[in-house]
Amino acid sequence: MENEKGRFTLVFLAAPEDVELAKARKAPLVELTYNWDDEEYGGGRNFGHLAYRVDDIYETCQRLMDMGVTINRPPRDGHMAFVRSPDNISIELLQDGDLPPAEPWVSMPNVGAW
Repeated sequence: MENEKGRFTLVFLAAPEDVELAKARKAPLVELTYNWDDEEYGGGRNFGHLAYRVDDIYETCQRLMDMGVTINRPPRDGHMAFVRSPDNISIELLQDGDLPPAEPWVSMPNVGAW
């Protein structure tokens, strides 16, 4: 899927036997992001990032925070958040469906880089 405005291409991957299940969101699906413009990436962002769709982004972020994970980009919009793996790989969390913006997430600042 190409996004002209955002200047990136998304490629979705699944094991052949999981393609139909992945479409129904019942099997793993990996999203690869290709950014069109040249950019110097460092600190774990050299290939883009991983993205995972979650049932409740607020609950997921809270659970991660309770385990000591820093939410680098909080889900202020109810749709997207970023964290980093222990080896500094950016991980995007995407809300499956719509959730309205909610506190405390709306007021939370970004922390570090993602």
